[in-house]
Formats: sequence, structure tokens, C-alpha cells
Amino acid sequence: MIPRYTPLEVGRIWTEEARFRVMMEVELLACEALSKEGRIPRAALKRILKKARLNVSRIGQREGKTKHDVVAFLEELGAHLGKDACYLHLGLTSSDALDTATAVQIAQSMKILLKDLEMLRRVVRRQARRYRETLCIGRTHGIHAEPTTLGLKLALHHGELVRGIQRLTEAGREAAVGKISGAVGTYAHLPPSVERHICRKLGIQAAPISTQVVPRDGLAVLLAQMAVTGGTLERMATEIRHLQKTEVLEAEELFGEGQTGSSAMPHKRNPINCERVTGMARLLRAYAGSALENIALWHERDISHSSVERVILPDAFALLVFMIREMTRVLSGMTVYPDRMKRNLELTRGLIFSESVLLALMEKGLTRKAAYGIVQKHALAAWRGKAAFRERLAADRQVRRLLTVRELAGCFDVKRHTRHVKTIFKRMGI
Repeated sequence: MIPRYTPLEVGRIWTEEARFRVMMEVELLACEALSKEGRIPRAALKRILKKARLNVSRIGQREGKTKHDVVAFLEELGAHLGKDACYLHLGLTSSDALDTATAVQIAQSMKILLKDLEMLRRVVRRQARRYRETLCIGRTHGIHAEPTTLGLKLALHHGELVRGIQRLTEAGREAAVGKISGAVGTYAHLPPSVERHICRKLGIQAAPISTQVVPRDGLAVLLAQMAVTGGTLERMATEIRHLQKTEVLEAEELFGEGQTGSSAMPHKRNPINCERVTGMARLLRAYAGSALENIALWHERDISHSSVERVILPDAFALLVFMIREMTRVLSGMTVYPDRMKRNLELTRGLIFSESVLLALMEKGLTRKAAYGIVQKHALAAWRGKAAFRERLAADRQVRRLLTVRELAGCFDVKRHTRHVKTIFKRMGI
């Protein structure tokens, strides 16, 4: 079963309490590493690990005075440790705890995101195989072009999702890096071994080089790839929105029992889920732009990025997971109308086979210009309602002289357009 709304587990990862809990883990692991280095007595470490706890509301109260969240956090944590509080934060700077905690939150969020994206990929794959041979009209510029299949449309989406999963996996790995390198990244007060210990225990990689903060290009790449994935979902949603238009009606979102389309018009069945996904994709693109702005910081660090990331990171993950789950629901339950697709294929009375006729005439020796002129003349006349396209061609003396009745009929054989579908699916691994 696919949850309808943004999963609670994503929201929990980005709460203030969750952030401080990870920061506390960073601080305790630092104490553990320093104990191995001989800088904190073993007995003190045992007491610290036993007594460590947090009250997030009290951190907020303390921050009201300190105007510094990490200082307030350390004061609250230290209040439970008594004299052993002197061992907290030895050689660390605020961003050691903040950036490393953020890396853990990103890693946790990526697990959910990639799991859900894989679920959507499987749904799209299943539907692509189901509708592999289901004929429909292909459109370019919104105008009828040539026949294709609904399965091919879905196979294209599948390909984008596969690439998106690959890109996001790599981007997430690159972004989820911690650092315990001190005020300007020189390890002046802590050796790199402390950083290795903390990051290994947290299940993340350490940044190979940093300033006071982890360089922000990795986060920019991650947000950009999330926006690209949002664009893929928007493309899928836009396709369904068009197919659900009244005059098209080749496919539509599932309309549940008791659902209402309009407060004024009882007949309405609107593609609201797809429209919602389309709107959210715009937010993701804006967040990617904000992440790009965060790359350029003053010297070894300023905090212009900090307030931005506290908004864009939790929001972007929540949005994208929501969008993925919405499109999984839409693709799983969409209604498809093959008979309407057949009617739409016949709507232009054969005009969609114009290229086949063009090429057949060229194979008989006509220049492209001459063949194009003949075909376009009859196509435009047929478009204006002056007999069907095939009938006009059959009545043309020059066409009759060059093409037999059987050859002309072959130009209107729709199987020409689907004979390589299986090959494409095999190549795509579907």
C-alpha cells in the first residue's frame, strides 16, 4: 500500500529534536575518540555516556539568551554532566557538530527517497510492459504526428527514473559527508583520527578537505538532482494531464468513490494529483537555485547558507517523497481507454501516415521536394475536409503511376510503427 501523504519518517528526521540528538551523538563520539587518544579519562567517559541527555525545550529557552543554538545545546547537555562537562566540544567548532549532523540527516532521508523512487520505477515498468502494444497517437508540438504505443511513453519515463536513481545515489553519497576539522579545517586541535572515528560510527564518509564547513557544492549537486527528478515527475504528470483532457481522454487519474471534482460542476473529474506534482516541481527548482547561491561563502565560512538550508533541505526531501508517492498512486491506478486511443488515431483520416507515403514516392525516384509537394498538397486538402487523405492519393495519376494499390496500402499499415517496440524494450531492460 502506498501512503498518500508525506511519510512521517521524513519529517521526524528533520525535527529540531532529531538534529540535536545527532549532534549529541557527534559530541559523545568525539569524547570516545579523545578517550582513546588519552585526553579524556576512561572513568569520565563512562559517566558522560551514562548521564548524557537533552531537553529540547530547554535548549530553546537557553538559545533565547545565548542567540547561538550550538552554545545553548552544549549548555543543556553539559548541565546533565556536572564536572565532566569540561570534556565536551574539546577542539570542535559549531559546524563540526552541525555539518556532520546534517550529513546523517541527508543519509537517512536518502534511504527513504531512493526506496520510494525504486517503488515508482517498478510500477512504471509494470505498466510499460502491460501497455507495450497499446497503440496511441504520438504528438509533437501538441499536434498528431505518428503512431506510437502507451508502453513506449511509459518506457521513456522508466528510463528517466533509472537515470535519476543513479544520479541521486551518487549525489546523496557526495553530499552526506561530515567533518571534524576545526575552525578553519586544519585539524589544529584534533587529529584526523577523531574525524574518522566519528564518521565511521555514524555510517558516513568524511569530507577529504573542508574549511569551517563542508564545501557546499555537494549540496548544490544534490538539490539540483532532486530538482531534475522533480522535472521527471512533472513530465509524467503533464503527460497524464494532457491525456485526461475531455477532447483527448486516453487516460486519466483514478477518481475515487465519494471524490468531488468541483464545488460548482458535479461532472468534473480533474487531474488534481498531477497538477499538484507539477506545482511542487517548481518549488524544487527554486530550492536548487538557493543551493547554488550557497556555494560562495566568505573565506573559510560565513552563515549566509545556514538559514537557507534549514528551509530547503527538509522541505526538498519532504516535497520529493510526497511527489514520488503521488505519482506512484497515479500510475498504479490510472484508467486507460484503448478504444479512445484508436478513435484518436483515426481522427485525421490517415494524415499520420504522410511520411510513409513521402518515403515510398522517393524510393520510386522522385526528389524529396517533388514527393513532399504531392503529399503535402493532398494532406492539406484532406485536413480541410476535401476527401480522406488515402482516397485523394489513390485518385492522383502520378501517385498511381508510381505506387501499386498494394504499395499504397502498405504505407497506411500501422504495424510499420510498432515493429521495433520489442527491440526497444529489450534494450531498456524492461
